[in-house]
Amino acid sequence: MYQKKLPVELECGLHLFMEVINGKWKISLIWCIYNGINRPGELQRRIPKASRRLLDTQLSQLAGHGIITKTVHEGKPLKVTYELTPLGKTLIPVIESTARWGEAHRDQLEPLIQAPDAPLQ
Repeated sequence: MYQKKLPVELECGLHLFMEVINGKWKISLIWCIYNGINRPGELQRRIPKASRRLLDTQLSQLAGHGIITKTVHEGKPLKVTYELTPLGKTLIPVIESTARWGEAHRDQLEPLIQAPDAPLQ
């Protein structure tokens, strides 16, 4: 199993938050699951730029941090679904607030992000 090279910093709430949410697709996964997209194949179709392996890894990490639960339904074929835990649901207002911030500053940020070599002002 993968071992982190640097120790986890948990001195403050921001470090805890970043430890849980850090990952390219985690916020998208949480948002999709919140909106009812809860099967692995559906998540893969919704986030096609991410590999299935990476999504599985990040889903496992979110489950390990108590943000989502994974349920395996018996039958053939096996059916897997994900659901937000009560703790995971508390992230929704944070994600919504962050999205509003991005939209409010879109005009300033888009040119800077699209041209990353532009000089800072």
